[in-house]
Amino acid sequence: MSEPRAAIAGTTTRAHRDAAIARLLEAWRGEIQARAAYQLLAARERDPKRAAVLRRMADAERGHRERIEARLRELGAAVPDPASVRLPLWTRLQIRLAPTERVLAWRESLENDEVEEMYGRPTGDIGTDRMFDEIRKDERAHSLAADEMRSGAVAGVESPEGHLKRILGRERWHQSGSSWISGAVYGANDGLGAVFGIVAGVSGATGGSSFVLTAGLAGATASALSMAVGAFLAERSASEVAAANIAGERKEIEENPAEEREELSLFYQLKGLSEQEADALAARVGQAPDAMLRTMVTEELGGANEAGNPTQAGIAAGVSTGLGAFIPVLPFFWLHGTPAVLWAAAISLVAHFLVGAAKSLFTLRSWWSSGLEMTLAGIIVGGATYILGVLFRVST
Repeated sequence: MSEPRAAIAGTTTRAHRDAAIARLLEAWRGEIQARAAYQLLAARERDPKRAAVLRRMADAERGHRERIEARLRELGAAVPDPASVRLPLWTRLQIRLAPTERVLAWRESLENDEVEEMYGRPTGDIGTDRMFDEIRKDERAHSLAADEMRSGAVAGVESPEGHLKRILGRERWHQSGSSWISGAVYGANDGLGAVFGIVAGVSGATGGSSFVLTAGLAGATASALSMAVGAFLAERSASEVAAANIAGERKEIEENPAEEREELSLFYQLKGLSEQEADALAARVGQAPDAMLRTMVTEELGGANEAGNPTQAGIAAGVSTGLGAFIPVLPFFWLHGTPAVLWAAAISLVAHFLVGAAKSLFTLRSWWSSGLEMTLAGIIVGGATYILGVLFRVST
C-alpha cells in the first residue's frame, strides 16, 4: 500500500494494518453475539418498556457491526458472512432460562470487559483506534443501561420496581416463570448428593450388602417427600404473605386515606413530578379506592403476582429430588458387594457432573467448571461417608 493510500485508510504500517484487521474481526464477532443476546432477552421480557430498551441496545450493536465492516473494507479485508457467527447453544439456553437480573449482570460484566480489552487497547492503526474509541463510549452507555435495568429503571424513568429496590431494599421484577425449572435442577442436586452419601456410608459399613438398597430407597423416598412438601409450603406461604400484604394495604387506605395519598404523592415526586403535580395526581387516584389499592400495591409491594404455583413447585421439587436420589441406588437392584459399590460410585459421579452442568443454565457459569465442581463435591461427600461407614463397620 502506498503512503497516500495508507494515510487515507488511517494506517501506518502493514503490521499495524494486520493487527487492526485481526482486532476488527474479533470485535465484529463480539458485536454479532451481543446483538443476539439482547434480542433473546427482549423476546423473553414481558415488560414492553424494558423489551424496547433491549431492542434498541440490539440495534446499536448492529450499528457497531456495520461500522466495523465498513472499516474492514477500507483496509482491504474481506467481511465474513454474519450468519457464520452464532451464540453457543448453551449460552442461548442460559439467556432463556436464567433469571433476567442475573443475565443483565452477566451482560454488564461482558460489556465492561469488552470496553477495556477490545476497544481500550490501541492497534496502531489511526482510523481503527478512532472508531474503537467512539464505540467504546457507546459500550459504556450499554453497560449503564444494563445496570439501570437491573435496578428497575428504564430510559431514565424509574419504574415502581426500581423504587421498591431503592426504598424498601427488595428486587422482584426479575423473577421469571422458569423458577420451577431451576427448582427442579436444585432438587435433583439435593437428592443425588444426600442419597449418594447414604449409599456410600452404608456400603462402607456393610460391604455393599442388601441393606444398602433398603437404606437408599428409604433415603430417596424421604428426600423426595421432604422436598415436595417444603416447596409446596414455601410457595403457599409466599401467596399467603402477598394476600396479607394486600389486605393490610386495603385496611390502611380505608382507615388513613389522607396518609396514603401523601405517601403516593411522595412516590410520584420520586418519579420526577413536582409536589403540586404529585399531590393532584395522588388525589385523583385516591377518589377510586380500587385504583388506589392497585397503585399502592405496585408502589410498595412490587405487584401482587410474584408467588408461584404451590402444586407445580411441590411436584417439580419432589419428582426431581426422587429421580436424583434414585440414581445411586440403581446398581444395588442387580449387584451386591464391591461391584455394586463401584458401579454406584461411577454412575453417581457422572450424574453429579451432569446436574452441575445443568445448574450452569441458571448460574451462568461455564458448564464444565460447574460440572467438575459438583463432581468434586460428590467425591468429598461419598468419600467421607464411606470412610465413616468403614470405621463403624457392622457385621451382616
